[in-house]
This record gives sequence, C-alpha cells and structure tokens, in this order.
Amino acid sequence: MLSVENLDIRFSTSRGESHAVRGVSFEMSDGDSMAIVGESGSGKTVTAMSLTRLLPGEPQCRIGGKILWRGSDVRAMSAAQLRKIRGRQVAYIFQEPSTSLNPVFSVGAQIAEAIKIHFPEERNARERAVEALDEVGIKNASERYSAYPHELSGGMQQRVMIAMALACRPSLLVADEPTTALDVTIQKQIIDLLNSVRRKRKMALLLITHNFGIISSLCERVAVMFRGRIVERGLTADVLGNPQSPYTKALIACIPRLNDREQKLQPIDYKKLEAEMGAAF
Repeated sequence: MLSVENLDIRFSTSRGESHAVRGVSFEMSDGDSMAIVGESGSGKTVTAMSLTRLLPGEPQCRIGGKILWRGSDVRAMSAAQLRKIRGRQVAYIFQEPSTSLNPVFSVGAQIAEAIKIHFPEERNARERAVEALDEVGIKNASERYSAYPHELSGGMQQRVMIAMALACRPSLLVADEPTTALDVTIQKQIIDLLNSVRRKRKMALLLITHNFGIISSLCERVAVMFRGRIVERGLTADVLGNPQSPYTKALIACIPRLNDREQKLQPIDYKKLEAEMGAAF
C-alpha cells in the first residue's frame, strides 16, 4: 500500500539549510498499524506530511527519495491526482483540533463538505456526516451537526476531527499526536475509539507520537526517530520490552514511574547519547 524509501527532507531557513529527515524508509500494508515515536524536532511530523506532499515546495523544502502509494510515485503526481488521494485514501488527524476546524462553519457542514468534494454525486452528504458523528460516539449527532467548534469541548472537537477523517472511508489514517492536547481521561477515550474504528474498518493506522504509553494498545509496530533518522524499529512489544538503541532506552527511562515515589525523573543525557551513537547524531 505505502512504501517510503530513503526519504530525505531539507528546509531552507534564514540560518541556512536544516536537514530534517535523513534516509527514512518503511512500508505499510492494508490494515497495518505502525507508530513513529520521537521527541519534538525528530522529524516524525514532516515525514507524515510528506506522504501526500503537504509540505511547502521548492525552494523552501527539498524532498528526496521515493514515496509510493499503491505503486504510484507521489512525488510525480499532479495536483489533481493528489486531491483524489488526500482525504479520500489518506486522511489526517492533527494535534490541535481547535486550529484545524473552521470557526465560522458548523462541524457537520465541514464534514459534509469533505464528503461532497470526494463524492460529488452523493446526495445524502448530511446524513453521512451525521452517521460519522454518531460512529465516533457523539450523542445526539443530528443536533450536534449544527454546532460550531467553540460550542464543543476539546475532546468533542477531536471526535469531530476523527469523524471528518473517517467520513470518506480512507485506506490509511495518519494520526499526528491526536491526544496531546487532551487530558488523560479523554486521551483514553480517543485511543479506544481509534482502536475500535481501525479494527472495525480494517483500516491502516500511522500514529505519530512522543508518548510510548499509548502505542502498545494501538500499534503492532513502532519506529523510533532521533534527529531525522530511524534508530530502532520492530514489533511494539519487542521494542518496549527489550530496547536496543541507546536513544530508545533513554526515552523509556525518562517515563515517570507512578509506583515508585522515590525515583527521580531521569532526563536524557544527550552528550552521553552522542558518545554512544556516534558523531552522525
């Protein structure tokens, strides 16, 4: 379904060239689930955005390598071809729903708009939008259709974003930090919702996160990114249970342990990491 080979992304800045992603490769099949884990600035989000060419074009951003969607080269696609993929075949959920939703349109109208764009012959876009809201657990979905983003809580807004992403029944859902802006209780609800919908629809999921705590219940595989490179990959249970990379070990070690009140938080020692991982990092 998706093949990324030797992905390289560079940004032009006022301070010179920033090399954001260096030689990243991975593949995903239909129904697959994978997480890309790393700290802010590791390159995980720009990797996800490059899959459908959501990044700026040259000269601001230069992309190398191959991105193949069902055998077709994404980098060679026309604007019309990309529009058929974005939202319809590959859908995104972003970190902060309040900045992704348009404040001047009702949430239902925004979902219906996405349906009309990809299915212009669809005459029941409103009904499909209501069904999408109901599927993600929004009560009284027909009434909520007319609600505006500011009338909903953060958790409800994120459910709307998930409904919008799922409305066109994509093959791949890219969830970029979907729970970061939410409190822990709502995080659990969103994770359970994503898991349920993914399994029900047999949809592939690419999760972008810094949180090791949420990947074990959502993703079968994980890739750990550090400074633009994948430093470790494997089955989620194997990576969490027996990490091999010094960086993965450091990330896991700095997770607070609630059952040990005496243990101090262990920040990552980057100088030690550089010595262990080599000058390339």
